[in-house]
Amino acid sequence: MYAVAEAPCCEEKEVHADKVQYVNENMPSEDELYDLAELFKAFGDSTRIRILFALFEADICVCDLAESLNMTQSAISHQLRLLKQAGLVNGRREGKQIIYYLADEHVRTIIAMGLEHINE
Repeated sequence: MYAVAEAPCCEEKEVHADKVQYVNENMPSEDELYDLAELFKAFGDSTRIRILFALFEADICVCDLAESLNMTQSAISHQLRLLKQAGLVNGRREGKQIIYYLADEHVRTIIAMGLEHINE
């Protein structure tokens, strides 16, 4: 297990009331913070990230996702359900297949920015 070091703190306590007030006035509501935490929780699983990255590259059906990620269709379907509930993916019927895709450009941007951040 890794030892977790404390983040450095101020040597003396000096509250900057203007900054505290500004932060408090601009803080989202508790409901919004909860929803944001739930959104980021959906990104907190490597399998879901792999699925999102595959959908970042192409709209794709469950069969192809399962083959591409070397997983069962059942496992992919379970993760897609969670991603859909989080509003990150959608699906459309094409004949006998359901094609999944990223829900909107925000999701694409989050993935792209995440990749950019870790590769700096």
